[in-house]
Amino acid sequence: MRKHPSLDIVSSDGTELVGKKIVLCITGSVAAYKSIELARFLMRHGADVTCVASKAATDLIKPSYFKWATGNEVITKLTGNLEHIKVADYKQSDLIIVYPCTANTLGKLAHGIDDTPISTVLSVGFGSKIPIIISLAMHQAMYENPAVRKNIEFLKDKVSFIEPQFIEGKAKAAEPEQVLDFVLKKYGASLVFEGKKVLITAGPTLEYIDPIRVITNQSSGKTGVLLAQELVSAGAKVTLIYGPGTETPPKGAKVVRVQTSMDMLKAVQGEMRNRFDIVILAAAVSDYTVEKPSKTKIKSNADKIVVKLKKVPKIIDEIKKIQRDAFLVGFKAETNVSKKELIVSSRKKLGESRADMIVANDIGARYKKDPSKNNVVIIDSKDSLESGWKDKEKIAKFISNQIEQRFEKRSIL
Repeated sequence: MRKHPSLDIVSSDGTELVGKKIVLCITGSVAAYKSIELARFLMRHGADVTCVASKAATDLIKPSYFKWATGNEVITKLTGNLEHIKVADYKQSDLIIVYPCTANTLGKLAHGIDDTPISTVLSVGFGSKIPIIISLAMHQAMYENPAVRKNIEFLKDKVSFIEPQFIEGKAKAAEPEQVLDFVLKKYGASLVFEGKKVLITAGPTLEYIDPIRVITNQSSGKTGVLLAQELVSAGAKVTLIYGPGTETPPKGAKVVRVQTSMDMLKAVQGEMRNRFDIVILAAAVSDYTVEKPSKTKIKSNADKIVVKLKKVPKIIDEIKKIQRDAFLVGFKAETNVSKKELIVSSRKKLGESRADMIVANDIGARYKKDPSKNNVVIIDSKDSLESGWKDKEKIAKFISNQIEQRFEKRSIL
């Protein structure tokens, strides 16, 4: 039997929620339309999502839409099939999320009222001690109603609340991304990086023309630093070899500061005597350095000066010579090329360096307009996967998830 097409996205962004059954309860708030996006986010991290929709929610969104999004039947009423028991009895699900949650549903949960499919599911789940997450959405005056505040106070130690956003007199539901982050931090179960030793390079390098003047690559080091943060948070033992970037390294990482490309190469070679499980080369290392830098400042009265450059050894080509079994991730930047050209040049680099994965991106005209965002293509020997344009925090998560999936797969093999 062919699986539902929507299930093709499962675990495409990570495996933290693999094996977890999540019940998503959608109540009658205008924010209900965002629940579709939340369901898909949860699925992309491995979850199996079943939706329970109130009558008010289905007045806004047809149940077939929820079925399309999740691949599962939608609960809109309770029948002799005991739907509430199947999803909320002891150990039937791992998590219940109410998104968005109205004051009405909150009140019913607080007082044990179960006269709707959602309130009955919550009543059973509450009793069977399934964790419940509530993301409130209502008018601000309603949120500040003493009765509502009393319900929140009663439930605050029994369920998890995600605070609403107070905008234009309304307590608006948190964005789906915020709910996803909360779920992953509290309930994500990926242990792939736990205790693994990871070496990351980040930032630019400086190549001195004289003691003051340098040539360099334009790089803040942000993506590499964010990757280091992701891996530290996932339990990895991270060593960050960091050029003169502008980002603050994460707490918990061992930081080795370098300036030149040769400094970085020597630091990598030195650190790799200790062996690493994963090596990620995210630094924007200069390909050329000055052949004979001046020991004193070059006078500025000459009309022109000639600076000769020589090629710098590529760090990525040295990694497998030192440690053949390291999982090696390289970065490849091009400017104003087609996606096909980017993939072809990256596959060539993949083969030459014996890397396991290349993170490729085009830092041409579109990137220059807004360097806070990026669009990367993950390339290995068989496949390529594009991230789409996202801010660099999401890009770092995307890259980390792709490394996780490939590293875990290789470890199993």
